[in-house]
Amino acid sequence: MAVISRMVEQGHQQVCHVWDAATGLRAIIAVHSNALGPGVGGVRIRDYAYEADALTDVLRLSEAMSYKAACAGLPCGGAKAVVMAPFPADRRAGMHALARAVDSLGGRYVATEDMGMGEADIAMLNEVTRHAVGRSIADGGSGDPSPYTADGVIAGMRAALRAAGDDSNFAGLRVAVQGCGSVGFAVIERLIAAGAEVLASDISQQACDRAARAGATIVGNDTILDQAVDVLAPCGVGAILDERTIGKLKCRVVAGAANNQLATDADGTRLAERGIVYAPDFVINAGGLINVSDEIEPSGYDAQRVHERVAAIETTLDTIFAEAAQTGNTSAMVALAQARARVAAG
Repeated sequence: MAVISRMVEQGHQQVCHVWDAATGLRAIIAVHSNALGPGVGGVRIRDYAYEADALTDVLRLSEAMSYKAACAGLPCGGAKAVVMAPFPADRRAGMHALARAVDSLGGRYVATEDMGMGEADIAMLNEVTRHAVGRSIADGGSGDPSPYTADGVIAGMRAALRAAGDDSNFAGLRVAVQGCGSVGFAVIERLIAAGAEVLASDISQQACDRAARAGATIVGNDTILDQAVDVLAPCGVGAILDERTIGKLKCRVVAGAANNQLATDADGTRLAERGIVYAPDFVINAGGLINVSDEIEPSGYDAQRVHERVAAIETTLDTIFAEAAQTGNTSAMVALAQARARVAAG
């Protein structure tokens, strides 16, 4: 699998493969950078066909977390964990096994929620390690990060619409949301409340039904990218924008919550060549990280500070789009350069 060579290529500090014989837990933890602080990143529980797929996912996600924290001006670095499904049947025992692995890293990795995780799981991690954030508000934590991610996506959409030459008012706009999970559904609710017409898709019928009840029009998950809309909001899995799919897009803006939306770096150029404004994912979807990482601030969690930092995503993207227009570079290139410069300075 050439793990070390891939770590060197992507600048990772540490990659740990975890196997717990007692529970059957299989996981990989990747710490990309501690230059700006402890690496904060979610635990993703997912069914991977091959272990190599899990490694690719955790390396890409942890690197993106470093850049996400840097662009948001947060005092933390990037890391991530993936757990290869199925998760142990005894969930508490499995979470405790994962927590022991997290704790062994001595604070270089701070775990939080991602796909397949919830506040109750963070509470179980905290029974073994203090290096986990995203506890419920009742337990003195920051609560569900999904609404903050959604708020940041809406703020970023406004900046992207302005960069496309449009009014940032959502009334009357058509928006396609791919993925109706916790974040995607919160985005849908905010768009509909603002007067937008929303098309939505998901592989889960239950998620689609909930989105439909909220007022979205459901389309097939295999046709959502083909819809004629003003904005495409990828809010599910990553790597959906590639040479094939970009050629089919009928939108002016791509702005969504999914991580690693571009399959390759060249896909940012492909979007620009088609005149499609792209909001770099690790900038626009930082709201959840902003919320949970505030738990590790020396002064403790501050809801007002979180609100201000999430709102600043709009200004950050305004700056990125302006520099891209001035230099001729893509928005993805500009955002990545800014993030890497901040990590290097740290």
